Amino acid sequence: MNIPADKKILIVDNELHIRILLTQALLGLAREGVRLFTAESGTEALKLIDLERPDLVFLDVMMPGLNGFDVCRLIKSDYRMDNCYIIIVTARSQHVDQQMGSISGADEYLVKPFNPLTIGQRAREVLGMKPAVPLFTAPKAVPNVGSKV
Repeated sequence: MNIPADKKILIVDNELHIRILLTQALLGLAREGVRLFTAESGTEALKLIDLERPDLVFLDVMMPGLNGFDVCRLIKSDYRMDNCYIIIVTARSQHVDQQMGSISGADEYLVKPFNPLTIGQRAREVLGMKPAVPLFTAPKAVPNVGSKV
């Protein structure tokens, strides 16, 4: 395995299908030993953060109760987890929203819809892991039968 010891990722989104999609995008890392956790609210996320101290958080903004900006601010200030890398994943694409993400302490801001391959690649980079080995490679050119090589 090419993973630093005991890496953890938390996925926070109030929509089940987004939590499932993000989890599926990160399954390769889970197979390599990265522990994945999910939360459906800001309050639940803070409990898991306090307990598990994740290295990386994928965080939605629009959630009931504590929104993602509030959760991000609390992680970076009250929980004193400056080393926790936070990627906001949201449908809010306005410049003012991106500024709010930056002000709250987010390290990156990703607008939905997102490419699942990008999620896995970014997670690997943030966690200091080697790139994934492709599941397949393009076949080499084969000369036509009967042609002279």
